[in-house]
Amino acid sequence: MAEDERACYVYGVVTDDRPDESVKDLPAVGDPEAPVTLVRHGGQAAVVSEVPVDKPLGTPEDLRTHARVLDHLAAQGSPVLPFRFGTVVRDTAAVADELLAEGHDDFARGLDRLRGRTQLTVRARYDQDAVLREVVTEQPEARRLRDELRGLPEEAGYEQRVELGQLVMDSIAAKRSVDALELDRRLAPYALGSVSEEPASSEGLVNASFLVEDAKRQAFEEAAEELAAHWHGRVRMRLLGPLAPYDFVADATLEGKEGDE
Repeated sequence: MAEDERACYVYGVVTDDRPDESVKDLPAVGDPEAPVTLVRHGGQAAVVSEVPVDKPLGTPEDLRTHARVLDHLAAQGSPVLPFRFGTVVRDTAAVADELLAEGHDDFARGLDRLRGRTQLTVRARYDQDAVLREVVTEQPEARRLRDELRGLPEEAGYEQRVELGQLVMDSIAAKRSVDALELDRRLAPYALGSVSEEPASSEGLVNASFLVEDAKRQAFEEAAEELAAHWHGRVRMRLLGPLAPYDFVADATLEGKEGDE
């Protein structure tokens, strides 16, 4: 295999009404110098760039670049079907004659379903000091254990420290469940669907993604701002978007939601 042999990296599929300039000057996965281009076929276009076949993909920068390309496309307002990171096809001819030709009908349904909709993601995390104060205020047992441990050397009070730590963790977990429901209660009415997951960090509250129609985006953002103000000093919220609909490409519940409209 020649050292300079190259393959075709595929970011996703868009509608064919995108001009070539819509992907001009975007960064490329695996080779910053490679241009991002559109391969067109049957009213659709695949967003691609060349990658060297002898270079493994998967660095943090590769992952960020993949997301940057797709999010740039989503911000332009037309639908985009994101592919999983690491999708590589032999060449542009295979992209047109195999990928787009064989997947045309599925891509068409997906693009139509996502037309006029984008993903907005909310990342919420607790202010650790504030939530610990809440626990101590609300839990008499936590106050008792804290007072017992006050002034003791580090090697003393091991059992009390373990008990207090478990009590705090259980209390925050209970708060997390209630607050995640509150976030969904306030924001879900403005979305067609949502996907949420617990963040890995102990101070994390929730990472929640919403599929939002363009017509309801302002109302969604205002509701998120109201919630952030309500939780000010207790929870830090970040609203990301518009993003490519990573979490809703194969969302079977979307069709049911559409059928209720």
